[in-house]
Amino acid sequence: MIDRQEFFAAKLAYETDASDLYAAQKAGEQVVVVDVRSDEAWAQGRIPGAVHMHYREIAQRAPQEIPEGTEVVVYCWSPGCNAGAKGALEFAKLGYSVREMIGGFEYWAREGYPVEDHDGVHRRPIDPLTGVPRIRTRA
Repeated sequence: MIDRQEFFAAKLAYETDASDLYAAQKAGEQVVVVDVRSDEAWAQGRIPGAVHMHYREIAQRAPQEIPEGTEVVVYCWSPGCNAGAKGALEFAKLGYSVREMIGGFEYWAREGYPVEDHDGVHRRPIDPLTGVPRIRTRA
């Protein structure tokens, strides 16, 4: 039987969240971010630099597009979506070191991290229930 410590250690090994992913990107860590949502969802907005690969395409596309040994983080729309888990499973079957971003794109955007869409890269207002507004200082 698994104990609580082992459970939470395993959970952290297989999951990340928006703030930790953003911090890793800012620190220059090498990670490929994969958006496993539909074409329509991708067009509405995504994490800048993410690769769009629907979870049903991973088995065929990933070996050709993402080098073996690459750390991968997958995400879907929200906590109510299990496409991220489906995508993570497909990457795991191929032997990738993969984590799922809990909260999905919804929480990435709600926390005010950069979002890319057809208009370029921008930030949406921070939802006060999910993040602390950045303090603006005078120049």
